[in-house]
Amino acid sequence: MTAAARRTPEGEHRPADVVCLGESMVAFRPAAERAPLADAAAFARGIGGAESNVACALAAAGHRTKWVGRVGTDAFGDHLVAAIAAYGVDVSAVQRDPARPTGVYFRTAGERSVGLPAPPGASGPPLSEVLYYRAGSAASAMSPALVRRATAWSGRVLHLTGITAALSAGCLALLLSLTERRPGRPLVSFDVNYRVTLWRNAPDGPAVLASLARRSDLVFVGEDEAEAAWGLHGPAAIRSALPEPRILVVKRGAAGATAYVRTSTAASAGGPEEGGAHPDAVVSVPAPSVDVVAPVGAGDAFAAGFLSGTLRGLPPEQCLRHGHLMAAAALTAPGDVAAPPRRAHADRLAALGPAAWGKLRLGPGWTEPAPALSTGNRPAPAKERTP
Repeated sequence: MTAAARRTPEGEHRPADVVCLGESMVAFRPAAERAPLADAAAFARGIGGAESNVACALAAAGHRTKWVGRVGTDAFGDHLVAAIAAYGVDVSAVQRDPARPTGVYFRTAGERSVGLPAPPGASGPPLSEVLYYRAGSAASAMSPALVRRATAWSGRVLHLTGITAALSAGCLALLLSLTERRPGRPLVSFDVNYRVTLWRNAPDGPAVLASLARRSDLVFVGEDEAEAAWGLHGPAAIRSALPEPRILVVKRGAAGATAYVRTSTAASAGGPEEGGAHPDAVVSVPAPSVDVVAPVGAGDAFAAGFLSGTLRGLPPEQCLRHGHLMAAAALTAPGDVAAPPRRAHADRLAALGPAAWGKLRLGPGWTEPAPALSTGNRPAPAKERTP
């Protein structure tokens, strides 16, 4: 997708709504559909990175975002910075490293593996092949000495993921520093993003991710991730293991998502939390039916949608619905970052009654609302159906 950059008048400083910190890489996918990496003769180039995906999606949805990261002084770094800036993301804090390269990866279409590889003959959707070339990358050198806390804490929200923690000891130290509870800390959003391959040589990986989640205010975790990393089954068990975050969102794939929201009004993003001291409001919202084009980037898009609703002060149910809608935009378009629905269009769908929401089905092109109709007797287009 190409989104027009939102420009700030010369000299005007506007703080970010969300600062996203992490590694972004150049992504290569076989040009031939369904081709395995071994047989691919040509590749299509894109960009990918959980945190920058969120920054791009939020910027395209009208929010002010900043991406903090590091890339090499190579051509791939040039491409990454330009591509992310084209979405309207502030890239002024991105560092260029002349001694380390920009990370790249290759992947095929298909679902991303969360746990260990499935045994031969196992049923389920096909998994993607993913090959990372990120060891020793510019981003892996991030540390408290290289990234200023004031930069990372310059927005209303700081969004992090567990991927960064797995890149190096310095990256983990940076996340531990940025999640310290001290005055001036913004709301910290943390997406667990468990990648078994990244933690294969670090048996303490699941414990590290749990610790970072407990230090955060808003946590996103997939039900499958929690089972693979911590052996937890079901949203209630996950909340019991992670009582500290003020908001815990458990993503359940096609089944929807459940949010646990602490009902205390006294908690603040920068102050101490007392996990379990107050009861939770529990809100579950089913996911709409989606005609999937590419199962890539949906988790990042969901986080962006939920954060968008949070920034707008919407109630949890509406935040969950906006998360589902942003995820549906990603699922119905190729690439890691898809064009989000226009805000008025998303608000209209998020305001549907329970019955209409339950019947909603979204297909390619649904993010553009249908033209106004002169009569109320014509059916809705196939790309968006609410029987």
